[in-house]
Formats: sequence, structure tokens, C-alpha cells
Amino acid sequence: PARYFDTKTTEPISFFLTGLEELLAWQPNSNDEFNVSAVPLAKRQPPLHSGRPRTLVCHDMRGGYLEDRFIQGSATRNPYVFYHWRYIDIFVYFSHHTVTIPPVVWTNAAHRNSVPVLGTFITEWTDGEKLCEAFLAAGEEAYGAVAEQLARIAQHYRFDGWLVNIENKLSAAAVGNLPLFLRDLTARVHSAVPGGLVIWYDSVLKDGTLRWQNELNDQNRMFFDACDGLFTNYNWKEEQLERSQRLAGPRLNDIYVGVDVFARGDVIGGGFDTDKSLRLIRQFGLSAAIFAPGWVYEHLGKENFLQNENRFWGSLAEYLPTHSICTLPLTTSFSLGMGTSTFLDGKDEDSGPWYDLSAQDIQPLYPEQQGTLSTSCCLQDAWCGGSSLQLQGTIPPGEERVAVRLFSLQMPAPPKLFLTLLYKLEGPQPDDFTVSLEVTTWDSGICFEGNPTSLPEPNGRYHPRFLPAPPPGLAKLLAACHRGSHGWTSRCYELELQDCSLRDLSLIVSRQQPSLQETPFTCLLGEIRVLDTASVAASPPQVQGVTASQLWWQ
Repeated sequence: PARYFDTKTTEPISFFLTGLEELLAWQPNSNDEFNVSAVPLAKRQPPLHSGRPRTLVCHDMRGGYLEDRFIQGSATRNPYVFYHWRYIDIFVYFSHHTVTIPPVVWTNAAHRNSVPVLGTFITEWTDGEKLCEAFLAAGEEAYGAVAEQLARIAQHYRFDGWLVNIENKLSAAAVGNLPLFLRDLTARVHSAVPGGLVIWYDSVLKDGTLRWQNELNDQNRMFFDACDGLFTNYNWKEEQLERSQRLAGPRLNDIYVGVDVFARGDVIGGGFDTDKSLRLIRQFGLSAAIFAPGWVYEHLGKENFLQNENRFWGSLAEYLPTHSICTLPLTTSFSLGMGTSTFLDGKDEDSGPWYDLSAQDIQPLYPEQQGTLSTSCCLQDAWCGGSSLQLQGTIPPGEERVAVRLFSLQMPAPPKLFLTLLYKLEGPQPDDFTVSLEVTTWDSGICFEGNPTSLPEPNGRYHPRFLPAPPPGLAKLLAACHRGSHGWTSRCYELELQDCSLRDLSLIVSRQQPSLQETPFTCLLGEIRVLDTASVAASPPQVQGVTASQLWWQ
């Protein structure tokens, strides 16, 4: 069937639903199993509802369902990818189809990085009016059936809820039932999807007219009260933020103030001035909804996309509270889910472009320090997948080392950690440097390293012990310690901690010799793993009952 499989290649594709009939007729079937997310939403700290302003990204690119619709990837050159997951809290996939089911590759990538994904339910223009009349004005049974289907769809495909966008005027009967529909949908999503969300877009007013308010006010408050949040339109001014803040009371963080990166209409700032909008939004303690950050790709072009993307998100970083990893194992090869080649064990196994966001790894922080450090993605060389993480910087005169914070962590430390690192030093004198890992802990008087006789670290910085060989019992699993090849160096480490809580994982680049000159360095990271030794030593459960279906040989 053409809905589920590409007519040219027969490959499985992601899809949307058009109109009320398709929505009400939707049933799961064996053709859409490819579309079910295979990655559960990873836990994070602090949790989403923790009383700090949030950041939502609304992805709207040329109508949606582009190369990202190919569930098993495609040979796309210079595709659009998003990888600053640590800096955002919610991802919305937007299109103008009635029911936008997020392509499963996006759900997989976001979930791996602890970010929930929402689809979009939209009605617009005169067709939208008719559709709303049919399901809202008709009463409880009709709108209940729509709410039920939307909740079932999110549950079945394992994404996390809906953005609801009614962009057409409504009859008195329809608008009267709208808050009831939103309450019903929100309750059903909450019960069907753990951590599910329903967010309302600032559009229709309580009298049924379509007039964007750019704020929370008495005209649209009944819709905000009926769901998990309000995504405001983009043409706000400072006094509207102030009024929204006043009216929201304790639900301050549930107002997502819209920022259009394309800067259409009368806005404070978009493009590389998006930080001006965010600065104001955060002054009022409000959440932000960044709309169409694909501007970087669409407006500035595909060629220098990764460079421009890092510049764009780097300019916003001070206004984006990050979330931390709170479960082990942590293992990543930094792959973006795309590449110009496919690497395995440091070797270029397969030249040629590929794009598959489901293959994107856990992403690090991307720290930038003006003039002294930049973090970027390197497609020319990798240990595994399509890319490595490139750290370029200088060690200042008289200093011995530079620390690059890669991951923020927030979890109790197991008694024994096992860490592995694969890296490659580049540049004229790679032997001038050493590379190692540093683990920091949250300040606590009871946290010790190893045996109780060692003193607590005053600043909570621990340097895992280098292991020339893996500990007995782990040797088979972690042949990792000697697997450097193609210029990559492999290192294993161990760290024993008592009563500690993990805080950061950093890479330390040190000079071999002290110097009064500044020394530039370039280091590629191919892989990092942080494992709880106890759980690694236990044998993994046996896999049973494997079946294969939908085989198609080409």
C-alpha cells in the first residue's frame, strides 16, 4: 500500500493522515510496524516538570515528510539533522496535514536523548471550519471519538502527545465544546502515554473568531486551562510577556512564547538575533517555542550547515537550561545519523552519503569558548558510524591543560565505574599532548574515592585510573582496551567511588612540557563509554522468540 511503502523503492515510509474520515478510520495494521518507535524515552534530570523554563523546538520544513520519511534511511547528501538535544526539552514535528504523525526516525533520535516528541493536529481555512463543525459542534460523542483516536495513535507509534492548532473561525456550538475536547484529549493522552503532553497553539478565541493574541489573556485562557500548555504566536512585545506572566500564576513554565527564526512579521529577533527574543522571554521566567530553526539549513544553505548550526545554537546556549543524563551505561560514538561515509573500527568501510536519524547516537554538550575552544562534528574521520566529535582549541600560556565538559550527569555513582575512550590527536605535533578523562561529583562531605583511607577531593574532581589491560572477568566483553587502529588510540579506566553523586564527564587535554606559548590542539573523539562494572560483569539475558517479517530482497 502506497501509504506505508514508497512506490518507487518499496521501502517503508512514515506517513500522515488527511481529513476526519482518515483519522476516524485509522487502525493499527501489520504494514505500519516499521513506524513504531523502537527507543523508549530516556530519563533525564531535572525532570521536564521541575519548575524551570523549558525550550520547545517546532520543526517545520518545506511541508515535512522529506528524506526523513524513509524509515530505514536514504542516500541523501547534506541532509538536515538536529543534534543539540541537551539544550531543548520538547520537539514538535509540524506539517499542514490534518494529523501529522512524527516520522519515527525523529522519535528514535529524540527519545535516545531524553526529549519527548509531539505530533500536530491542525485544521485551517474553510475545510478546517467544516472539519471542526463536524467533530466539535456535533457534541461529546463526536469530539470524544477524535480525542480517543489521537491518544491511540500516539500510544501505538510511541510518541508523546500533540500540538493542537485550530487556525479557522468556529461556530458558537463548536467553540463551546473546544475546551471540553481539549480536556478530554489531554486526559486520554495522559492515561495512554506516560509523560504525555497536549499543547494548544494561540489562534482561536473564546467567541470563535480567529485572532492571534501573542500572549495569554482572558480571550484564550480557557484553552490554556484545559491542557498542558500554550504556544503563543510570534508577534509579541515586552508588555505582552509581562501580562502573560501575571496571568499564568504558578503555570509560568507552561507558556511557550513563540519565536519564529525566519523573523516573519513584527518580531523582536530571529536568525542570528534569536538570542534577543530569548533574553526577553527568560527575563519573565517563561518557556520558549523556537519555530523553524531549520532556517539555518534553508536560508544559509546546506554546504556549511554543521558550522552554521553550531554557531546558531551556540549563540542561544546561555538561555537554554540543559538536562543531564541520569542512567548508565552511557555509550556514544557521536554519530549524527548521517555521513559522507560509513566507518567501522576507524576504517572507511563504505563511501557514499547516508541519512538515518534512528542511527544517531547520544549527543554531548557542544561547548564553545570564544577563541579558546570549539566543539564540532567531523564527517571526514570517525571510529564508528558517520562522524566523530572534533575539539579544537588552545592551551593558554603558562597553563598545563584544558578541560572540555562533554556530558552533565546527575545520578548516584556505582561503587566501581569502568570507562573507555577512543581518540585521535591531529596537527603537527600530536605527541606534545596527553588526553584523559575527568569525572566530577556533586559537592558532598561524604564522597570518597576508592578506599576509606583516601581523603575527599576538595573540588570533587576525580581522574579515573588508567588500566593497561581490562580487569579479569571483563576481558572478553571489553577487548576495547587494545582495539585502537587506523590512528585511533584506545584507553580504559577504572574509578571507585563511595557515597558520591556524578556531576560531569570532561575530557582533559594536557601538554607534555610546560610552555609560555599558547599551544593549539585538535583532538577527535571516536567513542566514550561509562559503564557500571557490576552490571557489565553480569551476563546479559538470553534473547528468545526472535521472528523476522516483512522481508523483501532486492
